[in-house]
Amino acid sequence: MLKDLLFKIPKDKHSVEEITKLLEEHREIKFVSLVGIDLSGNDTDERIPVKLFLEDINTFFEGAIQTDGSSVVLPGIATINNAKLDMVADPDADWFVSYNFENIDEETGKPVGTLRIPCFLIHEGRAVDSRYILKSSIEYFEKTLFELLKAHPEALKDYGIKVEDIEKVVATSATELEFWVKTPNDEAELEALSTSQMLQEQYWKRTKGSVRTALEQCLDLMDRYGLEPEMGHKEVGGVKSSLTETGSLTHIMEQLEIDWKYSDAIQAADNDLQVRILIKEVFRANGLDVTFMAKPIDGVAGSGKHTHVGIALKLKNGKMINLFTATKKHFLSVFGYAAAMGVLKNYEVINPFVSATNDSLRRLKPGFEAPVCIVTSLGHSIEEPSRNRTILLGLIRDLANPYSTRFELRAPNPHTNTYLCVATIYLAMIDGIKYALLNNKTEDDLLKELSKKPGEDADYLEKDRAYRSEEDVFEFFTEEERTAYFGKAPATVYENISAFSKYPEKLEVLKQGDVFTDKIINSYRLAVERRWITEINNRIIHNYMDEIRSFKRLHCPDNALDLDVSNWMTINELRKYLMKDTYTIKSLFTRIKEASEAGDYDKVSELQLEMDAKMKVLREIYSAYKKNLLDI
Repeated sequence: MLKDLLFKIPKDKHSVEEITKLLEEHREIKFVSLVGIDLSGNDTDERIPVKLFLEDINTFFEGAIQTDGSSVVLPGIATINNAKLDMVADPDADWFVSYNFENIDEETGKPVGTLRIPCFLIHEGRAVDSRYILKSSIEYFEKTLFELLKAHPEALKDYGIKVEDIEKVVATSATELEFWVKTPNDEAELEALSTSQMLQEQYWKRTKGSVRTALEQCLDLMDRYGLEPEMGHKEVGGVKSSLTETGSLTHIMEQLEIDWKYSDAIQAADNDLQVRILIKEVFRANGLDVTFMAKPIDGVAGSGKHTHVGIALKLKNGKMINLFTATKKHFLSVFGYAAAMGVLKNYEVINPFVSATNDSLRRLKPGFEAPVCIVTSLGHSIEEPSRNRTILLGLIRDLANPYSTRFELRAPNPHTNTYLCVATIYLAMIDGIKYALLNNKTEDDLLKELSKKPGEDADYLEKDRAYRSEEDVFEFFTEEERTAYFGKAPATVYENISAFSKYPEKLEVLKQGDVFTDKIINSYRLAVERRWITEINNRIIHNYMDEIRSFKRLHCPDNALDLDVSNWMTINELRKYLMKDTYTIKSLFTRIKEASEAGDYDKVSELQLEMDAKMKVLREIYSAYKKNLLDI
C-alpha cells in the first residue's frame, strides 16, 4: 500500500497544472492544510477539502487565505482587535502529505491524506512568522556574503575560483533529534534510570519489540518522504523493559535518536517539523508514548536537538565548495573561524531563541555533557578532530571528507524553534565574517584571537573572556573560573530573555537586514515571558503540590529511631515552607504567585531558583528517610 502513496510534492512541481493533476490522481488525499509557524514554533493545521482547494486553486497560488491570528502566538502583533492574518503559500519548499493510517478511504482503500503546504503569515502587509524570519535571514546572509566576496575577491584565491564562477551562496543545515519513548502510564524509578545511565547500559544497545518496530517504520517512512535518514539508535537514557506472559515487552522507558541528511536552511527546519510529527504518529500507532521534552526526568540525561550549520558555494559548473574547509594547514578557513567567532561573541542574544522554556533550561546543567558555557573546541591538533562534548559550539571535521566540515550547536532541545534558532545563527555568523573580510584577517589572525586567554586584547571578541577550550570544561575549570572565562549561564527563562535588554549592541546584530524588527523581538519576548509565568503558576507549582502531598509520614512513632524522627521533621518543615500559609507567614508558592501578579519578574526568577533548590533537597531527604525504614 505504501508504494502507491504520494508522500511529497517537490518544489519543482508546484505549478497549478501539476498540483491539479497529482491531486486528481491521488484521490486518497482528501484535505489541504496551510502550515504557518508562529513565534513559539507552533504549526497551524486546518483541514480544507481538496474539492474546494481545486475550485479556487489560483487564489492559493497567487493570493492569500485569511485566518484568525488571535489563536497563534504573535502577542502585540495579532491582537484581539486586530487579529486578521493572511496565509500565503510558499512554493519554494517541499510539500509533504500527512496520512491518517487509522482512517481508510472507502473509495481508494488507502489512508486519508492531507497535503501540508508551508506558508507565510502576513499581518498588515508584513510577514510575521518564524518561516519568513528564517527566509529573510538566509536571503540577507547569502546576499551579504556574495557582496563581500565581490568586494574582497582575494578571499577566494586559495579555492582557485573567481566571483564570476559562483552561481549562489548556499546556507546548509541539519538537526539531530533525541526523544524519550515509554509504555503509557509507566513510571520508572529515578535511581534505576540514573544507575543505568552511569553504567552506560542503554547507549547503542539493540532495540527490541515495539520500540524496534516503530524505529524501523520511522526510518522507512522518512526515506519515502525523501528525508534521507542516516541513523536511528538508542541513546544513553533508559532502563531494561519487562517481558509479559504473552511475550510482549512492557515497562518500556528508553531514549532514542534519529538523524537525517542536511538540506538548505529553510527546508531543514521544515524537515525537522515533519520528522517530529512522523515520530509521534508512528510510535503512538505501536502503543508507545513519545515526549520531546528537553528534561522529562530530573537527574537523568535530557534530550537535545544538535543543530548543524554550514556554508557552501554552488559554482556555475555544478561543483560545490565548502567554505568552512581549510585550504591551508589549519583547522578552518577564514570563513569558518570568523563564523564561529560571530556565534560565540553574540550568543547571549541567540540563547533566548534556543532555550525559551523552563524545561529547556533544566537540561542545561553541568554533569550531563550539557553545553552551559559559551565556548568552542577545535581539536588538540589539526590532524586530530575534536570530540569535546562539553562545549557549546562543536567543530565537526572528517579529514577524509572536506565537504563535511560544519559547526554543531549543542544547546538546542527538541522543542527549540529551529526556524528562529537557525536564523539567529546565520545573522551572527555574517557579523563575524564581515569583521574578518573587512579587516583583511588571515587564518592565523583569527585562530589567535579565537584562542585568546582572558584579559588578552582582541579586535572583535571581548577582552575578559575566553572562547576556546580543548579540556572538559566541567572538570578542568572551577565554577567560578567557568563564569569568569565563558560568562554566567542564565538559570531561568527570565534571566535568558533579559539579554535583549542587557546586550543592546549584540541585539543590533539580529536586526541586520531588518530581519528581526523591534516589533518581532518585543512580540517574542512577550510570548516567552507569558509562557514562563503561566507554566510556573499553573503547572510547575501545581505539580510540586501533588508531589509534596505524596511525601507522607511512613514511620511508626512507637518504634522509630531518632534519625527517622529527625528526617521527618526536616521534611515536614520543608513541606510547610514551600506550600503552607499561616496568618503571619506566606509560603514560597504564595510569594511566587504574588510577585507574578505584581509583574515583579526579577523576584519571580529569584524565587523560582529557590523553589527548585528546595524541592531538590526535599526529594533527597525523603528518599533517605524511606531507605532507613524497615517497614513501610
